[in-house]
Amino acid sequence: MKIRQSDAVLMGQRIKEQRILKGYTREKLAELADITPRFCYDIELGSKNMSLATLSKIAAALSASTDYLLFGPSTGDDNYTPLTALIRTCPPDRLDHLQQIVSHYIQMVNELEEEN
Repeated sequence: MKIRQSDAVLMGQRIKEQRILKGYTREKLAELADITPRFCYDIELGSKNMSLATLSKIAAALSASTDYLLFGPSTGDDNYTPLTALIRTCPPDRLDHLQQIVSHYIQMVNELEEEN
């Protein structure tokens, strides 16, 4: 199946956005995905297609789903995309801590709303 040029450009933009959110250089992503930095650049521009294996490696390196990279946010997730992107940048060994912080924040907001 061939990807349309416009879809390849959008996918490249999502890959670049996720790479930047992770704090990776193009060279670092290329290393993690076992591709050349030039090929990574071409993918981000949408000027080159890639194999499913390469897409899978890029998604794994970015902690992103292949569905997201291919199609963008799923319907109904649009409001959470920035938050989800931030969560993906959290080191795996700190996710429990982040969950506690968010839980306390939500509890505090709910209590404040109940008082008003």
